Amino acid sequence: MDVSETLSTHRSIRKFKAKPIGRDLMGQILKSAIDGSSSSGNLNSYSIILTQDPERKSTLCRMHSDQNMIEEAPLLITFCSDQHRTRLWLKERGAADSFDDLLGFLVGAFDAVIVAQSLTLAAESKGLGVCYLGTTLSNATEIASFLELPDHVYPVTSLVVGYPDESPQVRNRLPFTSLVHHETYREFDRERLLETYRQKEISGWDRYRSYPEIYNKIKDLGIDNLAQFYTSSIKYSKTYHNQTSLMLMQLLRDKGFIAETEISTEN
Repeated sequence: MDVSETLSTHRSIRKFKAKPIGRDLMGQILKSAIDGSSSSGNLNSYSIILTQDPERKSTLCRMHSDQNMIEEAPLLITFCSDQHRTRLWLKERGAADSFDDLLGFLVGAFDAVIVAQSLTLAAESKGLGVCYLGTTLSNATEIASFLELPDHVYPVTSLVVGYPDESPQVRNRLPFTSLVHHETYREFDRERLLETYRQKEISGWDRYRSYPEIYNKIKDLGIDNLAQFYTSSIKYSKTYHNQTSLMLMQLLRDKGFIAETEISTEN
C-alpha cells in the first residue's frame, strides 16, 4: 500500500496471532521509523524499549490495566522522552548543562510520539497491526521503575505490535471541517458543535453499549449519552484525571524535569 492508503485504513488491533515478528523485519521497521521522523535539533531526544520476553510482557500487562493483547502480541514497545543521553554527551564535551526542565521533557515527548507514529505507519505497511496504550501515562511510575529508566527518561506512550487476528471496521474521526482551521481558530457555536459530534455520538454510543459489562455499568450510573460516559467513573472521571496528573507531576520531579525551587530566568 502507498502511504495515503495505509493511513486511511488504520485501525487499532486488539487481537493478535501467535506469530513472531522476524528480526530482520523488525529492524527494517525500526530503522524506517527512526530515519523518517523529524526531531527537534536532530538530537533524537527519545529512547525505544522493546519488550518480547513473555514474563516481562506479562508484568507490563498488569501495569497496563491487564489488557490481554499485550500478552498475545509478540512485541510491546515503550517510547520514552530521553534527555539522559543528551545530558551525558553535553557533560562529556564540556557544554553548558541544560534540558533538565519541563521544556526538555516536552521536546523529548514530542520526539517520542513522532517516532511512534512513524513506526505505526511502517509496521502497518508491512501487514502488521498496532494499538496505542494510553495506560503508559496512567501507570508511568510503575513502568519507569520496571524498565529501570534513569533520571531524565520518562515513558510517554506504548505500542502493541503483531500480526492481526481480527479485522475491525475503520473508525470515523470528527469531521475534517471541525479539525482544520484557516488562519485563525474558528469558534464553535451550538449548532456547529452538535453537528461536529453528531455521528460520533451515534457510533460511539452504540459501540460502548455493545459490551455487556460496560452497558450494565452505564445503566447503573444512569448515563444518557456519550459525553456523560466519557467523564464518568467508567472512562475518564475528574478524580482519575486529578490523581493521574498529580502522579505525573511527581514523576517529572523524581526524574529531574521539574525542580522544587523556582525556575531561574538567568542565562
